[in-house]
Amino acid sequence: MIIKPIASGSSGNAYYISDGKNSLLLDAGIPLARIQAGCGYSVSKLSGCLITHAHSDHVKSAKDLAKLGVDIYTSQGTIDMAKLNGHRIHKVKALEQFETGTFTILPFDVEHDVPEPLGFLIYSKETKEKLLYVTDTYYIRYRFKGLTHILIEANYSPDVIVNNTGSNYIDSSRAKRIITSHMSIDTAIKTLEAFDLSTVQQIYLLHLSNNNSNAEAFKERVQAATGKEVYIC
Repeated sequence: MIIKPIASGSSGNAYYISDGKNSLLLDAGIPLARIQAGCGYSVSKLSGCLITHAHSDHVKSAKDLAKLGVDIYTSQGTIDMAKLNGHRIHKVKALEQFETGTFTILPFDVEHDVPEPLGFLIYSKETKEKLLYVTDTYYIRYRFKGLTHILIEANYSPDVIVNNTGSNYIDSSRAKRIITSHMSIDTAIKTLEAFDLSTVQQIYLLHLSNNNSNAEAFKERVQAATGKEVYIC
């Protein structure tokens, strides 16, 4: 599986994946021009774009992509909140599997402060690989087997949040919102440890906070806990 992070973080998220035959875009929270460049100026060849939820840093260019003929797959809650419409917009439901191109996709519910946010389990019939994409959630209630690639949020360190709040670098309401809607590095590691990682080849850490994380420390901790290749997006 080819995985190309185009953008990650609160300023925008988009990830390109390909199994060599077909490709998908995971989220579209950056300007269209950056997405086009990140996809090699071939967005029309995408088998689809999966949108996790309706915040702008994930859905920003969904309408533009639909106008270019890209099929958008997301929940009804996201469709309504982001005001998406047209024949390229496809409603999907948590735990109801669907297919596009060479990919079989299982959406699943996650925990975020918007209507019907989703994560996605993506299986390639071409390569027999299985990718988990989950971001913007403080918890994952499901456990997955047979994964080969994991893209998981590691937004903040609880210790850094406490220090930043104590020094008034961020206010308490902002800190509370982060804790109740995003995944900490501690939770990410516990989640990974609960998975069967025997077939996992690579782990990508997503959506790190600019002010409340430590990329190198996060990478080292996840490598130590899992023994896998770890990349920071």
